[in-house]
Amino acid sequence: MIKLCIDTGGTFTDFVIFRDGKIEVLKILSTPDNPANAVISGVNQLSEDFSKIENIVYGTTIATNAFLERKGAKTCIITTKGFEDIIEIGRQNRPDIYTFYVIKPSPLVPESLRFGVNERTNARGEVEKKINPDEIKTIIDILKKNKVKSAAICFLHSYKNSKNEEMVAKLFENIDIHISCSSKIIPEYREYERFSTTVVNSYVSPVMSEHLSELENKFYGKNFYIMKSNGGMVLSSTIKEEAVHSILSGPSAGVIGAYEMGKLTGNKNIITFDMGGTSTDVSICPGKILTTSESEFDGFPVRVPIIDIYSIGAGGGSIAKIDPGGALNVGPESAGADPGPVCYGKGNSVTVTDANLFVGKLDKDFFLGGKMKVYPEKTVDSMEKMAAKMGLKPEKLGAGILQVVNANMERALSVVSVKKGYDPSRFALFTFGGAGGLHAVELAEKLKIPVIISPKNQGIFSAFGMLFTDIIKDYSLTVLVKVDEIQLNDLKNLYRPLIEKGIIDMKKEGIKKENIIFELFADLRYSGQSFEITIPFDKNYIRNFHNRHYELYGYSFKNKPVELVNIRLKAIYKTRKVKLRKNKSCGKNPSEAYIKKKKVIFREDSIFCSVYRRELLKTGNRITGPALIYEYSSTTFIPPGYIALIDEFENMIITKLKGNFN
Repeated sequence: MIKLCIDTGGTFTDFVIFRDGKIEVLKILSTPDNPANAVISGVNQLSEDFSKIENIVYGTTIATNAFLERKGAKTCIITTKGFEDIIEIGRQNRPDIYTFYVIKPSPLVPESLRFGVNERTNARGEVEKKINPDEIKTIIDILKKNKVKSAAICFLHSYKNSKNEEMVAKLFENIDIHISCSSKIIPEYREYERFSTTVVNSYVSPVMSEHLSELENKFYGKNFYIMKSNGGMVLSSTIKEEAVHSILSGPSAGVIGAYEMGKLTGNKNIITFDMGGTSTDVSICPGKILTTSESEFDGFPVRVPIIDIYSIGAGGGSIAKIDPGGALNVGPESAGADPGPVCYGKGNSVTVTDANLFVGKLDKDFFLGGKMKVYPEKTVDSMEKMAAKMGLKPEKLGAGILQVVNANMERALSVVSVKKGYDPSRFALFTFGGAGGLHAVELAEKLKIPVIISPKNQGIFSAFGMLFTDIIKDYSLTVLVKVDEIQLNDLKNLYRPLIEKGIIDMKKEGIKKENIIFELFADLRYSGQSFEITIPFDKNYIRNFHNRHYELYGYSFKNKPVELVNIRLKAIYKTRKVKLRKNKSCGKNPSEAYIKKKKVIFREDSIFCSVYRRELLKTGNRITGPALIYEYSSTTFIPPGYIALIDEFENMIITKLKGNFN
């Protein structure tokens, strides 16, 4: 089996190819103007005989960036008359309850492109007013004049009966406008969330479709899969129509890879820490990968299943700046790949990468294995100028930048652990991403996490995680029934339409019925509650709901009526996984990988670190901090008082030295 995995980020594009039982890697700068250029360039560099590659898996931030940067397609919404402004009205939730000056995100669809039509389906699914084709044809003429590229069709109660939405979609046939029907994207009640998710899909799908079409020409004849936010993958032809499912494409693959590798090291409970060039993504896996259907991106609800990942604007490219009060802030703005950090030669803004280079943790001779030229003298000049403005020594500024960004990331790790009732000291921190290894141990120390796992090639680990992904499709349907009013067998029958749809859709992915695994879930709540808990559906689902409610909130109402709101189905095809080879121990002495001693500023003090080349470290080697481990795609910093062991899978397992309680 030859499998190629690609992960496009805001700063770098990463490649992993598995062939002949070996893994090869490549990391190149992304091309923001046209991300396909970096993908094609990397494929050409990495594969001498492209014809032998069987499967390609691609994780991309195309949909994410189009959404966040407001560079999606010109989109309209066609909805039930009187509900045109629901996407702007939203809900009265106030995340910052004490903020006087609330800035709501601008809606993706302007008022002039919101169309209400005379149709109505009631809450029982009965069509009270059918579509008037002439009314829709008039709207189509307006859309053509305004060069609209995408339309979100969102009618009231279409989750109960989708006939009116389907009628409008049919009238758009042979019209060069992308169509997203809410009844297909998310057939669930709560109009605002359903409308918002459908609009986001309409906004990003044309951009994603154009990008993938360009790559499909290059990858013609290959099984070309796209990573989904739920940790699965589907064919590129599928994701073109539902690009909203790729919002967290790359980060989800990293969690999959970390969970699988964590199990190999004997650590089933992990917190993933993925620090890249633009952002940091963290997730907690308490013996399993957690998913959610209640996510929000940049203020917009997106109700599709995703791996539960929390993201903040903190990465190697995060810009350090002085606020109006004279305080030092870091992020969320990023220098990205272009212009990039000052040391890349084009940028003018000091970044976290510049700070790490200035304090000595990074080395100009080891960027991308020495293949990337950097300019430390430019970093020194910029650091000195910024320090002068703040009345600080440059060394103190460098240490300060790292302390501030660490504090930001520490809060993110607390959000997914402490604030959800998990004790970080019972987990291992699994670090990856190009910048993760430079900060992971210090963060673990703050949160009292006893073990840090640093995989080989951690800078391209999200691409590596794609080697372990399955083909997964999710389905949901609102049913709204009281569980004491329906028999268990009748409940099982509610899942039949979803199972039948899963079989049809998986067939399009090339999967036979007998090879599909179905997992059933139920969204439950107590009567009178507004939000649900998702529970695996089996004969004990009610008891499990009470127990889970108690785990989350400290109480349960075992005598109170329980409502089943949504049913959910996950259709899975287990792919053939890569088998990693175990290595025999070669002894504790890491001297063959030793390079030199290097002066580093650590917490404003100077220390001397032993420097090692990661590629030459072998199973069984032990490295005592302070140390720096340089590898092709990243650098790992081991502070004083810590020791690293290279395990049989070439992971670095970092722990505190016994007797060291600093």
